Amino acid sequence: MKEKVLERFLRYIKIDTQSNENSETTPSTEKQFALANLLKQELESLGLKDISLDEKCYLMATLPSNISEKVPTIGFIAHMDTSPDMPGSVENPNFVYEYNGEDIVINKEKNLVLTTTEFPELKDYIGQTLITTDGTTLLGADDKAGIAEILTAIEYLVNHPEIKHGTIRVGFTPDEEIGRGVDHFDVKKFNADFAYTLDGGGIGELEYENFNAAGAKVFVQGRNIHPGYAKDKMVNAMLVAMEFNSLLPANQRPEHTQDYEGFFHIVKMEGTVENAMLQYIIRDHDKVKFEEKKKLFTEAVDFMKNRYGADVLRLEMKDQYFNMKDQVLPVFHVVETAKKAMEDLCIVPKVVPIRGGTDGARLSYMGLPCPNIFAGGHNFHGKFEYVPVESLEKATEVILRIIELYSNKKA
Repeated sequence: MKEKVLERFLRYIKIDTQSNENSETTPSTEKQFALANLLKQELESLGLKDISLDEKCYLMATLPSNISEKVPTIGFIAHMDTSPDMPGSVENPNFVYEYNGEDIVINKEKNLVLTTTEFPELKDYIGQTLITTDGTTLLGADDKAGIAEILTAIEYLVNHPEIKHGTIRVGFTPDEEIGRGVDHFDVKKFNADFAYTLDGGGIGELEYENFNAAGAKVFVQGRNIHPGYAKDKMVNAMLVAMEFNSLLPANQRPEHTQDYEGFFHIVKMEGTVENAMLQYIIRDHDKVKFEEKKKLFTEAVDFMKNRYGADVLRLEMKDQYFNMKDQVLPVFHVVETAKKAMEDLCIVPKVVPIRGGTDGARLSYMGLPCPNIFAGGHNFHGKFEYVPVESLEKATEVILRIIELYSNKKA
């Protein structure tokens, strides 16, 4: 199984599937179809049923039940795109065999080193085989590791019909990295009782809580006057924007928060004396605190309007996704079963809140409860990304064990 999942992973990461947040199409990049078509061929070769790849690049398929008992239909989902933050075609990954617990030089010429000081979790994988980038691309374990694990598990079931299972649905989505992964996901067509995304980090991660999320933009209309004659006339939009940002609590920035602590995060700013724009994301796991953060943000805008004039500032704010916990709790067996599957495989479950969001968060509110399981990688979205080969194998085994546990449960 280790060789199978590794071979798949190495094939998939060669395919550039970066999404593009500036695109208005779905998928945001046509090159995502290159991987989708390859996966469709693999599903066909495995003999799966109801295979569909639509014009939006959503790929679904069914492994029919091989038992007469009625048991839950389980879905497994991963996304095909990689982050736009770095190049996504990986031709020369580095292999570190029998990792010795020391720093790893991933690119000598660029002096890029995976240090155990900055990345102490490396020491959890002493003796294992690590795959890293060469420092010029990301690795793509987010989420091609998840895809490889799902398909390897399905192939194993196909080749071992003695293993009893109910109906299994698989789904591969585009554009997750730009927040549009399930914009066109047809939950009714997918037709699963519940699902799991294989999109988590290190081995053992199991997540069913995520941030409540909102996005906000503050537009500032200044008044540009020749600086020699600007007294009592000029309104410098950039300075107004900076003053607004100073009203937000500094201790509630991402770099000062952890665990269940939410934040205000400025992700983009641009401006001149005449016009300025600040773009933020607002996050909190707790719904009450989330609403309080949005209220504080709005009150800060109102304060600045009173100071400079109602026409000087304009706020655009919208909710993006919500904490899936409320949707998962009524069917908490999905979490308990995944936890037991890990324990059965001698994996220590690490039930942690997601400090972000997943496709599963939105799917849960679309009627498909969908917690998140580890795919095995670390340091996603950058040149220091890596994945232990043994974690790829273990994630595959967790999928199989979940299926096995549910084959003994009534729907």
